[in-house]
Amino acid sequence: EMGLVPGTAVRIVTVAPLGDPLRIEVRGGQWSIRRAEAAQIQVQPR
Repeated sequence: EMGLVPGTAVRIVTVAPLGDPLRIEVRGGQWSIRRAEAAQIQVQPR
């Protein structure tokens, strides 16, 4: 559980040279996730 609930802000911090993994920031913490996992996150621009 990363705290990804509707309305949570998510920011892409870095992308690895080959595109996998991505480092994202959620609620002040940073997480590395695979591109396949990132594809499951639905986002809306603010």
